[in-house]
Amino acid sequence: MTGPVTRGHVVSDMSVTIQLDLPEALVKEAKANGLLESRRLGELLNEELRRGRACKDLGRVLKELHSLPGKPMSPEEIQAEIDAVRAQRRRRESGH
Repeated sequence: MTGPVTRGHVVSDMSVTIQLDLPEALVKEAKANGLLESRRLGELLNEELRRGRACKDLGRVLKELHSLPGKPMSPEEIQAEIDAVRAQRRRRESGH
């Protein structure tokens, strides 16, 4: 796989060879959809890494929320907050 690797202001290419054992049907479908091309594999890896970071961030935020003092909001209280924000947005968008 080839792609730019940034180090400071220098961009260089790095090549990695990966061997996979996949079912033939999966290989055929992946090839037909361009998923086994270096550029596309790089995009898929970047997306999966982004998802992993987002999942970790969400876990951290949820942990922080659960550690806040006080009683959790009820579903009705949450809906009331959502309704208030939506009403405020509608007023702002209508120019009032």
